[in-house]
Amino acid sequence: MRIEQRNNIRINEPATEAVATIVFAHGFGCDQSMWRYLEPMFRDRYRTVLFDLTGCGSSDLSAYDFERYTSLHAHADDLLAVIKAVGDGPVICIGHSVSSMIALLASIAEPQRFAAQIMLAPSACYIDDPVDGYHGGFSRADIDELLGAMESNYVGWASAMAPAIMGAPGQPALGQELVHSFCRTDPTIALHFARTTFLSDHRADLPRNTTPVLVVQCDDDFIAPVPVGDYLCAQMPHSSLQVIDNLGHCPHMSTPQACHAPIRAFLDSLHL
Repeated sequence: MRIEQRNNIRINEPATEAVATIVFAHGFGCDQSMWRYLEPMFRDRYRTVLFDLTGCGSSDLSAYDFERYTSLHAHADDLLAVIKAVGDGPVICIGHSVSSMIALLASIAEPQRFAAQIMLAPSACYIDDPVDGYHGGFSRADIDELLGAMESNYVGWASAMAPAIMGAPGQPALGQELVHSFCRTDPTIALHFARTTFLSDHRADLPRNTTPVLVVQCDDDFIAPVPVGDYLCAQMPHSSLQVIDNLGHCPHMSTPQACHAPIRAFLDSLHL
């Protein structure tokens, strides 16, 4: 199957000549529809590309190889294949949550394909490391409990956790949308991807980055707290941090304007 179908690639061309191409990569339990508030804000100047990670949304679920996708490197390889399919780069990649690390790994592997990265609510490691003082937001016991709850009752876990992950107390419909998105995902694939995501540790990869990066962190996000953003920027060359006012882990949905402003300023500073 061609990658355009396998990963459900969608391309939007601007009315005038594009400054560059932006590839949007969604987070765990989601699909490309989660970008519907933020992505249109860039169509005036940029060619935009949306796709579904393998195993998510309307991707070809039969392409999800459980042995291959035990590492985020496999998703990074897929991202590189998407970039090659839509124009070969260099592109700007906006990645939410786990896709921030997927894009980082892809840019380390083939830096010539990336002009810049925007990491939206990223985390290089979700588990606290008391040895070096790293604060990821969770203990290993917390993560084991989370994964155990998913395994024993995935729908129940999704119904309870998705609204908390979304936050956005004044927009309850967004929390329910995330519940439905989680529940549409094949539970076996979701649990496997969750293990790959929450047990990953890519702190050692951060100094290998050579691409300009903007980290956009929310000021109240229990999945990726502010100290994580501080750590990423301290470890990554060519990086800057913007903390925005938002409760929750999905600011591209709950406060897209607050995301758009720093991203647009960052891109304008690159003079692409």
